[in-house]
Amino acid sequence: MDLTFFGKDPNSKLEDCPSVWVDDATADLVFQGWKADKATEAECLKVGSIPDHEGVFRIPASMVDQIRKALDVAEERARVL
Repeated sequence: MDLTFFGKDPNSKLEDCPSVWVDDATADLVFQGWKADKATEAECLKVGSIPDHEGVFRIPASMVDQIRKALDVAEERARVL
């Protein structure tokens, strides 16, 4: 699997900070983020279940620029798939 990296949270000082990629084969977005707390999960559960193979994550607003760039590339790649 090949992923195109778009960036890490610019406000984070840690190496393990939130990040965003685009999967080169599927054009899917791939996110690394902070695991949501129980209150956030409870709010999400109001609209449906969270299966064991899924998770709720927080992505900081400071990553909007990287996410926009990733979205543009994902959209372009999805057109040719």
